[in-house]
Amino acid sequence: MTKAIETMIKNLLDTITNVIALSPGERDIVTSLFKEKSYKKGDFFLVEGQICKQVGFVSRGLLRYYINHDGEDKTYAFTQENNFVCNYESFIPRTPSTKNIQALEDCEVLQISYDDLQLFYQSIRQAERFGRIVIEQVFIETLQDLSSFYTDTPELRYEKILKRHPDLLQRMSQYHIASYVGVKPQSLSRIRKRIFTEK
Repeated sequence: MTKAIETMIKNLLDTITNVIALSPGERDIVTSLFKEKSYKKGDFFLVEGQICKQVGFVSRGLLRYYINHDGEDKTYAFTQENNFVCNYESFIPRTPSTKNIQALEDCEVLQISYDDLQLFYQSIRQAERFGRIVIEQVFIETLQDLSSFYTDTPELRYEKILKRHPDLLQRMSQYHIASYVGVKPQSLSRIRKRIFTEK
């Protein structure tokens, strides 16, 4: 195992043990079930119409979730280091995805398949508790993002991403930020100018 993969596994184990305890044997099980996968910038973790077959833990890189609406990309979420990436509404019922997940940077991901995730749940004492907590967090974030899209102004959505993910703004194109905020890139420029002028 290379040093890079050792670091990836350590970060994954740290994330899991922040929620549940793992015995040495259970740590070995986790290490055996998650497989390394690299994605180049622009590659797809998931394409609309496919069934999502993996849950990934992002060790390095940034991915975006988007839908294609009338030929236009609508970005609705991002995933970065030390977070999980998956379209659970496709993964859990094993149905075709209506969403796309694309790498915005070169990414290193540790992935676990649906079948191996069932082994994870069966082999590790508190694994189902861990899975439930992860899904609950995803569910809450999804509801918050959905509510924000319908109730917040584009300016407020931009201010929220500034507060929640200030580092991401240096790593994303204006196009993707504008798509997430729900405006055209030229409108985003005006919003940014207004906010920074006020500050």
